Amino acid sequence: MAAAVPGPSPFHHPPSRSVPGLTPVDDLDHRSPQENCTVDSSDSTVVSTPVSEDLRPPQPFSALNSNTISAFSGTHGEATSFFSGASNFQPGISDGWELLMRHTAPKALHNSSARYDAPKCDEDTRVEVINELMDRLQDRDSPQRLMCMTGAAGSGKSALQQSIAELCAEDNILGAAYFISAADRSRNTASTVVPTIAYQLGLNHPTLKPFIAAEVDQNPLIFDLSLKTQMDALIVRPFKSLQSSEEYDISTFPYAILIDGLDECQGEATGTTTDLGHAKTRAEERQAELLAAIKDSLLTHDLPFRIFIASRPEWAIRTALDPGGSLHDLAYHVQLSEYDATQDMRRYLQRRFHGLRSSQPRWFTEGDIDALVRAGSGQFVYVAIVFKYVSERRASPAQRLKTVLSLMPGEGQVKGPFEALDMLYTNILLSAKEAYEAVNAHSGHDFLLLFRMFHLQGRGPLYKSNTVPNRLLHLEDDALTRVTFDLRSLVYLEEDESGIVVLKEHHKSLSDFMDDETRAKDLCVPVSRVHAHLAKCLMEHILKYPNIRPLPDRLEDLSVSQQHLVTAITELHFLYGAVGIEPEIAEFTSKGYCHIFSNDWFLAWYSIDLLGVVIDKLEKHDPKAALMMSMYVEKWKEVTAEKKNECPGPDSDTDSGSDSDDEDECSDSD
Repeated sequence: MAAAVPGPSPFHHPPSRSVPGLTPVDDLDHRSPQENCTVDSSDSTVVSTPVSEDLRPPQPFSALNSNTISAFSGTHGEATSFFSGASNFQPGISDGWELLMRHTAPKALHNSSARYDAPKCDEDTRVEVINELMDRLQDRDSPQRLMCMTGAAGSGKSALQQSIAELCAEDNILGAAYFISAADRSRNTASTVVPTIAYQLGLNHPTLKPFIAAEVDQNPLIFDLSLKTQMDALIVRPFKSLQSSEEYDISTFPYAILIDGLDECQGEATGTTTDLGHAKTRAEERQAELLAAIKDSLLTHDLPFRIFIASRPEWAIRTALDPGGSLHDLAYHVQLSEYDATQDMRRYLQRRFHGLRSSQPRWFTEGDIDALVRAGSGQFVYVAIVFKYVSERRASPAQRLKTVLSLMPGEGQVKGPFEALDMLYTNILLSAKEAYEAVNAHSGHDFLLLFRMFHLQGRGPLYKSNTVPNRLLHLEDDALTRVTFDLRSLVYLEEDESGIVVLKEHHKSLSDFMDDETRAKDLCVPVSRVHAHLAKCLMEHILKYPNIRPLPDRLEDLSVSQQHLVTAITELHFLYGAVGIEPEIAEFTSKGYCHIFSNDWFLAWYSIDLLGVVIDKLEKHDPKAALMMSMYVEKWKEVTAEKKNECPGPDSDTDSGSDSDDEDECSDSD
């Protein structure tokens, strides 16, 4: 089945007017991912899914027109633009440096305010590996200009990289640092890596700055080209120009370039598939492209740069570093698995525990610390989470430590390096679930489902509008705070780039746990279940909506209820990601909900065309529901076409604000 409703449709081409919240098909193909954001200060609950999962609707419904769609914010229905400040390029900008800044990712910097509490190594921990890395970086004469550090999840790579960045900054050799984060949409793709590195190089060496700006002035579209082309234009050529000038002094040039979390770099979302395997392949290809650009641009020229990359040993970097790989002979490879972190983990816990106040002066023993270190199996993330859990405010460190110790498997029972961590995560989540559901006001709410929704929130856009009011989801205004009240050892709350308060995890290992059913077991909530819940909420809201007259052309004339209706309609793509809601789909389709739009042809066209895409996706995993919906959509097309001929449409010379009697006459439909 095609992406649109099969067969000729009188609504294949939309009416000429623009309805707030909806976009003609021809206008839906040219937006960037950054343009899919809204703010609703009164109903700020948002749910997002990882960009790598790419569960947004396919084109033409994956983006919304920035000229016609707007967000609905404020407690009194004030209108706010969806896309204020979102566009990176504006015609007429001639300042190359200004344009470069618009394509950078400030949150990726090692000293960004967004990373103010970034993990780093304690003063007397990881001494051996830090000394080895710094010796390599400070050796300007070493033929190996690339260092790669690999290690398992939770082994302390980012903490080491942060410590190295700070040491390089103190030594005035830090040229640039980029910390990739899968959970942060502003720095989880490769599109901003090269511009951000170029920006820092120019900032740290002002004589390089005008050469970089000149390259951008010459080609303002450089940011849409390949990573190698960007690297050549924004780093290699400017540096070559600097070398030929009289202002070049190699002894003063900050040359260290650090990239952390290569494995978290995702492929730019295309909105064309819901295949998770395809999304992972795109991410791996993008990581490989970045490595190839570094090899072909920064390592093949006579440049002074020393590059240090940290990553999990995933496909892209593993194949590049393995014998026969493109970087095998060029890189100095540090594998954290070869370094014993036991003593460092012990010193970490000793220092942190001694710093806690407790009513019991001897609330822990050296034996307790030894047991925790053994359970951690060399994974720093385990002792870090233990400390956060034990040190939570309003909690007894002694009691919480006793709880953690009781969860640890006995001798010979540990099945893998994450067994103890999984048991800790499970206990924390179950305790929070029990506390949440003990409150009468939360009766009927599924804690795990809500937490999964909020947990997905900061990992990429799930909503096309990026904002759905709480009331459409049957949630209280402070639902996010209530759900996470007892989970602060695992997550924290912060504002995202849209000003919306979202949930963030302290460590990516929580996502690894929640996404893996073999680890989370009964705590695992599939994305399809989240989709099903959201789809049910939206269908319920639409079915309860009374007949309406055409939506006003001016955004400020929309009532709050009309704003919510438009949001519910545009988010119906959740249907094709949902499973197990056949009864709800049957009720929704059998009631012929399109009759409420029979006096608004633009909205009717959009709804029918959108449901055609939904049917196409439903066929893959729920043919029965797809057939059911297809039958009713065909009926709605006929009914709506008849109504269009009977009643004056928005393109008619007749005043669309007709009397209520006329509206009722044209709105009754089976």
